[in-house]
Amino acid sequence: MRAGAARGVAILGAILGWAALLLQFWLLLALTGAFGAALWRFLGYFTLIGNSFAAITLTLAALGRGSARRELAMVSAMILIGVTYSLLLRQLWAPQGWQKLADIALHDLLPLLAVLFWLLRPHRLLAWRDAGFALILPLGFVLYALLRGGWEGWYPYPFLDAAALGAGAVALNTLAMGAGFFLLALLLVRLDRKLP
Repeated sequence: MRAGAARGVAILGAILGWAALLLQFWLLLALTGAFGAALWRFLGYFTLIGNSFAAITLTLAALGRGSARRELAMVSAMILIGVTYSLLLRQLWAPQGWQKLADIALHDLLPLLAVLFWLLRPHRLLAWRDAGFALILPLGFVLYALLRGGWEGWYPYPFLDAAALGAGAVALNTLAMGAGFFLLALLLVRLDRKLP
């Protein structure tokens, strides 16, 4: 019964994820007026990269091709997206219309569905070293965002803006977020080992 519920949530999450990502891309295309510019901006946000990873992971799970390690990385990233947006970014803008819908889907609904799916999926399949695997996506993004920001002068998030904050402050922000993310992944592995 739990396996069926997990598959149902995976299907719902995959549909919602792909729909929200397509909507967000369409909004960026309308804003920039060019496919290449919209794609370049789309690939600049961890929210969109993380949600793309979640949509892929949930699609594979719905097709019966789940992976405990990949699903840990997904749920860790989606918790990071939801929490970071709620605590640090939500008050920085007030989206309207279709953008508000995309915003809610990508920052609130899909993270909640990812957590629900992860709780329902089979457990006791993770090892402690899998927590390190979950760091690849967020730390890889930080490196990419800093290199890209240094090259084009645009940073997707204020806490990564090396031009405004300086390299030292961004390094501290990155270390703090990396440590928090690693602790989250370790807690999820611990929870995985306790769940039936």
